[in-house]
Formats: sequence, structure tokens, C-alpha cells
Amino acid sequence: MVDISQFLIILLYVVLIILVIILMVLGIKLIKTLKKVDNVIDDVNNKMNKVDGLFNIIDKTTDYAASISDKFINAISSFIGVLFRKKKGNDKDD
Repeated sequence: MVDISQFLIILLYVVLIILVIILMVLGIKLIKTLKKVDNVIDDVNNKMNKVDGLFNIIDKTTDYAASISDKFINAISSFIGVLFRKKKGNDKDD
């Protein structure tokens, strides 16, 4: 006859074996999921690298447009400044 302590030890071993099997299955599923996530991240990185070139072109274009508009505004303000200086100079001479 099996006494209760031996029965509990056998039950504990059975439960541990079942737990190890469950953990192994979950580990394998986790590895598969991580591989899929890694593929998705690689795909996103590739797409971002392609779009990054477009953003660089847009950035350079806006910088160029800003420098042209700055030169244009400086020229206009210089012209207006020259006009006002001439008027003030003429008023003092009269």
C-alpha cells in the first residue's frame, strides 16, 4: 500500500513535469512571436530609411527657400532704409 507521503511526492513530480512541458510550449511560442516582431521591426526600419531620404530632400529645399526669402527681405529692407535716409538728409539740407 502506498502511503500518503509517497502519493504526494508522485503527484508533485507529475505536476512539475506538466509545468515544465507547459513552460517549454510557451517558450517556443514566445520565440516564434519574437521572430515575427523582429521581422516587422526590420520592415519598418527599411521603410523609414526610404522615407528618410525624402525628408532630407524636403529639409534641404525648405532651407534653400528660407535663405532665398531672407536675402530678398534683407534687400527690400535695405532699399527702404536707403529711401528713408535720403529723405531725412534732404530735409536737413533745406
